[in-house]
Amino acid sequence: MQISVFAVGRMKKGPESELVSRYFDRFSKLAPSLGLNFHTVHEIVESRLQNASQRMEEEGEKLLGSLQEGGRLIVLDERGKSMTSVHFAKMLEDFRDSGSKHLTIALGGPDGHCEKVRQRADLLLSFGAMTWPHQIARILLSEQLYRAATILSGHPYHRI
Repeated sequence: MQISVFAVGRMKKGPESELVSRYFDRFSKLAPSLGLNFHTVHEIVESRLQNASQRMEEEGEKLLGSLQEGGRLIVLDERGKSMTSVHFAKMLEDFRDSGSKHLTIALGGPDGHCEKVRQRADLLLSFGAMTWPHQIARILLSEQLYRAATILSGHPYHRI
């Protein structure tokens, strides 16, 4: 199953970007042995439209237009479901084992995701009730993907 990240906003060079790259690199090396493949991070610039609703709609159209036919979609949203790392790993495994060929994980812009995107999502996932800066959310996502791969492979990185 190919896994892609769709992100509204760009990472600036610096320690946050280096940390994200490190975790995606680790995930990329471990994932193929599990039937997973890290495909890409697709970044778009934030919409410049006048109000939040219009910005979310424009960004949402770009996201929905980028999805592979029949692919799964996880949307990061503070109102989404909170889960353990083990549960997240199991969900990825279940998506893969159900025959899903593509999974996109979407990070929204400062305004979040439009209702159309939220309705299309196979899962609304929360990293907690707090709002996180985009750079930190991307670090959390990259680390959790790597952690999920270590859980699925029995690697000792994740300890209980």
